[in-house]
Amino acid sequence: MNNQAARSDLALFLLCVAIWGSTWIAITFQLGQVEPEASVFYRFLLASILLFAWCRLRGLKLRFGARQHLALALQGTLLFGVSYMFVYHAETLVVSGLVALGFSATPLVNMLGAKLAFGTPMSRRVGFGAVLGTVGILFVFAPEIAAVAGDDRTLRGACYTALAVLTSAAGSLAASRNARIGITVQQAMAWGMLYGAACSLLVILFSGKPLAFEWSVPYLASLLYLAVFGSVVTFAAYLTLLHRIGPARTGYIGVAVPVVALVISGLFEGFAWRWETGVGVVLAIAGNVIILRRA
Repeated sequence: MNNQAARSDLALFLLCVAIWGSTWIAITFQLGQVEPEASVFYRFLLASILLFAWCRLRGLKLRFGARQHLALALQGTLLFGVSYMFVYHAETLVVSGLVALGFSATPLVNMLGAKLAFGTPMSRRVGFGAVLGTVGILFVFAPEIAAVAGDDRTLRGACYTALAVLTSAAGSLAASRNARIGITVQQAMAWGMLYGAACSLLVILFSGKPLAFEWSVPYLASLLYLAVFGSVVTFAAYLTLLHRIGPARTGYIGVAVPVVALVISGLFEGFAWRWETGVGVVLAIAGNVIILRRA
């Protein structure tokens, strides 16, 4: 690999880390007057429209059969609907950095799911890394929960985060299956985000919550940022990296993102770093590095 290509790959890597690391704080500007489910609906409806336009420009096939649409609906409902509704609810209760750190357990959950669903083998190295990462996450969350012994907000936030990670992992398994039956990633994302938006809309309608919208600058700016940059631009950069350097090395984006999110949370949300936080972050990163490393 020449120097120019290496610099290009590094630029794409840093772009993904910076944007995805900051989307967690951007979500907090979506909370308040608008219900979390409504904000998820607006975000992924806009992102899906942009992705459909991208697919059209590239001449990609967008028509699928009924069975394929059922598979796409399952992927989108779990990955972009239910999971993100849990994320948004979690961020009404705990700082965004903690939710981001909770998502560092995603590689472990994905691998466990792949083993159960597809029989994908897990080595002892992966198991050790998973345990290390889980202990790290518990290290960070434990002092937060203990600090509010009389208030269950942090505990409920942690539960919402865990549910978000589990539903996201289930959606990732559905995405893996869709890739195996020949649905390419771009079309799957476009349809999946549309189905995720539809899922959020149905939850709003059946729960009787208002489908409100906020015309303030912070809400509109964060919505555009999350839809355009957080859902489309980084997606294109991530796919490019995936093609150039492979999934193993690209996976390290997920290692850096929670650290960026926690730093931003400390600057703008008043999240206090303790010694447990530092130890937990190091263990979580080490666990993910061990999982992602090639044997």
